[in-house]
Amino acid sequence: MYPVYDYWGKERKCEDVPLAFPPQHQDHHPGFEYKMVPRPLSENPHYIGSRKLQDKVAIITGGDSGIGRAVAYAFAKEGADIVVSYLNEHEDATETKQRVEQLGRRCLLVPGDLQDETMSHTVVQEAIRHFGKIDILVNNHAVQYVQHSILDITAEQLDLTFRTNIYAFFFMTKAALPYLQRGSTIINTTSVTAFEGYKEMIDYSASKGAILTFTKSLALSLADQGIRVNGVAPGPIWTPLIPSSFSAEDVKTFGVDTTPLKRPGQPFEVATNFVFLASSDSSYMTGQTLHPNGGIMV
Repeated sequence: MYPVYDYWGKERKCEDVPLAFPPQHQDHHPGFEYKMVPRPLSENPHYIGSRKLQDKVAIITGGDSGIGRAVAYAFAKEGADIVVSYLNEHEDATETKQRVEQLGRRCLLVPGDLQDETMSHTVVQEAIRHFGKIDILVNNHAVQYVQHSILDITAEQLDLTFRTNIYAFFFMTKAALPYLQRGSTIINTTSVTAFEGYKEMIDYSASKGAILTFTKSLALSLADQGIRVNGVAPGPIWTPLIPSSFSAEDVKTFGVDTTPLKRPGQPFEVATNFVFLASSDSSYMTGQTLHPNGGIMV
């Protein structure tokens, strides 16, 4: 018998630690957080901000739920105002906005499909109209689809995956760049699949690999302007993408057999990576990727 600790440091017996989620599946993609059982943990109640992002303005795509929501909460605790770009998950987005405002910061919701390049300009212009500036861009949104063979990946799915996961990162960066100043930061969410691959999500893994190289190349391009670009490559994290992508049976053991820590991560366990990269704590880092992945060696 070995000791196992929960997220807040309380020791528990290993048989008390839940290693399986209830079977569940959502047809809506990329999923609704308010329908998940159990709900993801978006906030560490013991986390106290230290003004690392005081009065900064951050755009977070996919900020309505999952990792994006957790980043919004952590940024707000550090003093930032938040612009949440999201598709159409209005109930989740409203909950995120309410919590950010409870934390004492402002939050603007901008719904729309970032596959359309004009939407990126809408998000940026709304941010400027409401807050007057942009200091941090977090390109975070994504879709993923499970297919057992490359023969099952249609041209339509391939186009949807790449237009959402990487084209939109280009679009958002191009729209925001004229407003970014020396000291601004861009953070891109890639994935452990960019390093390991995933046999049943070939197009998703390929798009995440593209984000990895996009991050490195953009960092080189913007270094002379004093704008740092870094990435975060999460492992298996309990977000709405999971029940909307995998079968109900696969959800039961999600993250258990694939990580040395024998469990999936929670969104709040990823969020502080973004705080680090957005703040001056990482002032000597650009073109790099952090790996909150439960111990997977990459």
